[in-house]
Amino acid sequence: MRAIPVAVALVFALAASARAEPVKPSLAPVAFLVGRWANGTGKVADTGGSSRGSSTITPEAGGAVLLRRDHTDMFDASGRPTGGFDQIMMIYPEGGTLRADYSDGEHVIHYTSAVVTPGRSVVFTTAAIAGVPIFRLSYDLTSADELAISFAMAPPNQTEFHPVATGVVHRVQSVPTP
Repeated sequence: MRAIPVAVALVFALAASARAEPVKPSLAPVAFLVGRWANGTGKVADTGGSSRGSSTITPEAGGAVLLRRDHTDMFDASGRPTGGFDQIMMIYPEGGTLRADYSDGEHVIHYTSAVVTPGRSVVFTTAAIAGVPIFRLSYDLTSADELAISFAMAPPNQTEFHPVATGVVHRVQSVPTP
C-alpha cells in the first residue's frame, strides 16, 4: 500500500536549521516537540524493513504553527538501502483542537484532532470517513531527549489500528521556546 512510505516518513525525518521563535500559548502543550531530532531508528511493520532519519521541528509564523521538516532513509529486511524521501508537517491550533497537515509531495494526510498530555505526548488522528483509512500519529516524550513515534492505520470502515511504523529519535539540539 502506498501509505507505507508516508507512514515511515511520519516516523523519521531530517530538516532545515532551527530558529529560536517563541510558541504561542495554544501550542505550549506540544512545545516539547520543538528541536532537532536525529539518530532515529525504526521498524516498518509490513515489510520487516527498517528506517533511519531525523527531524527538525520549529515554531513558524510568529510562533502560531510548528513546522516539521524530515528526511527518512529506508532499508529492506536484510539492511540494504531501498531509498529515501523528504516530507513536511504543519501543526496548528484550529477549532479548539490541534490539527496537522502532512505531505511528502506525493501524499497528503490531514489530521483533524489531537489528544495532548501537556509537555509529554500528543496523538493526532484523521477523521473517520466511509471507505477511507484512518491514520494515527503518536509522539511520546520518554525522556528529556528521547521521543518515541508511532504511526498506525485502521483499514477503511474499521476502527482497530494496526502499527505501520514505529521508532525513536534523540534530541541533538534544543530550540528555545520562551
